Amino acid sequence: MAKISNRQVALKPQDLYVLLALLSRGGSLASYQELAEQTGLAVSAVHGALKRAAVARLAMFEDRRPVVLKPQLREFVLHGAKYAFAPVWGSLTRGIPTAYGAAPLNRIIAPSSDPVPVWPHPKGTVRGLSLAPLYPSVPDAALKDERLYAALALFDAIRSGQARERDAAQKLLEAFFQ
Repeated sequence: MAKISNRQVALKPQDLYVLLALLSRGGSLASYQELAEQTGLAVSAVHGALKRAAVARLAMFEDRRPVVLKPQLREFVLHGAKYAFAPVWGSLTRGIPTAYGAAPLNRIIAPSSDPVPVWPHPKGTVRGLSLAPLYPSVPDAALKDERLYAALALFDAIRSGQARERDAAQKLLEAFFQ
């Protein structure tokens, strides 16, 4: 009997993470090594992520360097990624604020008595409701790169927030696609 195989390529969370890292660089061309250092991933993992992103038509290669296809990535992040990478909530923990608890959204959304979403992390300074990051190395990368932190926190607001938070996050995220 012939073996049936599925050759369909599926995006992984680290693929979107690498694309957001590339986007946070302002569209400048980056090497695999630079993206690996920025994200905390292995160079081979960055390479695999970008190959899958190219198959999904969210990125392409120009002179062998990755380039984000901004209109396609914008559409995916704003309208599809929240379904592909649904939020995973946990218990109260110490961590790094994300979504409406982090800049720039925390300047627009007034804090309530509810605990803010946080990525669990030993260096975290805030006690809040645990929200699993898109990829395990996200909190460490966010602590090193303010612009990447903002992009990831805004994505978390889109995938986990209420309507008002999602709308504000979408407007703020638009600046990354300019």
